Amino acid sequence: MTEDRTIASLLAETTGATLVRGEATATVAGVEHDSRRIEPGTLFIAIPGFTADGHDFLAGATAAGAGALLVQRDHAAAWQSLPPGPAIVAVEDTRIAMAEAAAWFYGHPGREMAVVGVTGTDGKTTTSHLLTSVLESGGGKTGRLGTVDTYLPGETGSVSGRMTTPEAPEVQRLLRRMADAGCDYAIVESTSHGLALHRLDHVEYDVAVCTNITGDHLDFHKTFEAYREAKGLLFDALDHSAGKGVTKVAVVNDDDPSANAMLSRTKHAEHVRFGLEAREADVLGRNLQLRADGTDFRLVTRWGMAETSIQLPALFNVSNALAAAAAGLALGIDLPSVARGLAAAPGVPGRMERIVCGQPFDVIVDYAHTGEAVRKVLDVLRDVTRGKLMIVIGAAGERDPGRRFGVGRAAAIGADFAVFTNEDPRSEDPAAIVREIGKHAEGAGKVRGQDFIEIEDRREAIAEAMRRAQPGDLVVVCGKGHEQSIIYGTDAQPWDDREVTRFELAKLGFGG
Repeated sequence: MTEDRTIASLLAETTGATLVRGEATATVAGVEHDSRRIEPGTLFIAIPGFTADGHDFLAGATAAGAGALLVQRDHAAAWQSLPPGPAIVAVEDTRIAMAEAAAWFYGHPGREMAVVGVTGTDGKTTTSHLLTSVLESGGGKTGRLGTVDTYLPGETGSVSGRMTTPEAPEVQRLLRRMADAGCDYAIVESTSHGLALHRLDHVEYDVAVCTNITGDHLDFHKTFEAYREAKGLLFDALDHSAGKGVTKVAVVNDDDPSANAMLSRTKHAEHVRFGLEAREADVLGRNLQLRADGTDFRLVTRWGMAETSIQLPALFNVSNALAAAAAGLALGIDLPSVARGLAAAPGVPGRMERIVCGQPFDVIVDYAHTGEAVRKVLDVLRDVTRGKLMIVIGAAGERDPGRRFGVGRAAAIGADFAVFTNEDPRSEDPAAIVREIGKHAEGAGKVRGQDFIEIEDRREAIAEAMRRAQPGDLVVVCGKGHEQSIIYGTDAQPWDDREVTRFELAKLGFGG
């Protein structure tokens, strides 16, 4: 991008925007919603947030040199009292306008690539990683914006913060980097929060993929119907994204009860179904040979058949592979390249990741943090465990309380022994959360002290599980996976389940 971004051009691209102060010829040097990151010439967007209102920081943004302010009309008192300074643009809803402004400032990068959105309760990250390998196997340069990392050809970096979907300015900035790097494809993990909060507006999707939909995030969405509605926004977007000479395609899991509901959200996109149990889907998995370190299977598709494998265990990862294969085939990648791409894809950090330090028992770290995800992980590991199957698991504070019931019951039913502990307690009492999980395990017939214990401190919980493990046992540490912090109150403290586990194993004499 080299041309200046003027207020006049912002007004032309922002729905219902009016210039209420300043000159339309003024230029913008950046777009921010965080007043702490304002630099001279930046457009500061005042967002009424969940804990703070950006309109309270207008004076500070002005003092920091903001070149323009984007405000809501219903917050007039906050901006009409400002002294002369930056241009002020008023809109009805700054959150919606922020996505428009971000796409405007970064030159609509999604229009320069084929964009794939991946949504679903489980499997978004694994599917995105597998699809990256599929598209690269087909010769395409691919960028990825996901939960674990951002990825560009030859470069991988962490996503800022703990949000699974960054705010719109960061999304568009990263898409611009992908477009400028010459990417043919951009894969965007598209969470229900990101979709509902307009963070992913104007991404310009060409392919929408839904892995599955089970109850989650009800702390935010309140009902399953609202949660599914948010997921469906990804499929709505197919009918409104820019034409790029790429066929719009909706990809759904035919084994999932919400498949038809997702397909009904788009009027013009082609439909591609994948499945393990479905009989007439476009992409099927057959002749599965499950192993502890991966899975061999046959791709049976309307494009032909091919033998392939993935370096991931578990039936649900085969489903993720079918989702990636379906998206790749929908984008025109030939079947042999799809099969090669799946087989070449490495494991995903923090997803069924083995920790090997010379110990006589198996240790796995996984991101599973919902009841359904924990159940699936334990079902898989049961088949490859020679001794006892043990789990370390918690539930996050200020999130759907139903998770506590889900993980407590799943651990009680699926594991031989559980250590319940904290996981991002935030402002809630960690001990109370842990006790609540334990009560749900008792409700499933388990006995405290015999079938499970409660240890509030997560490090000590992991250490205790390592101490109890005997040769042939398997310990799975669930809930955080790849994450690099643990949140107490509003303080995010450095944390990595994998490194903590290695450290505790080293204390027991297992060093590699």
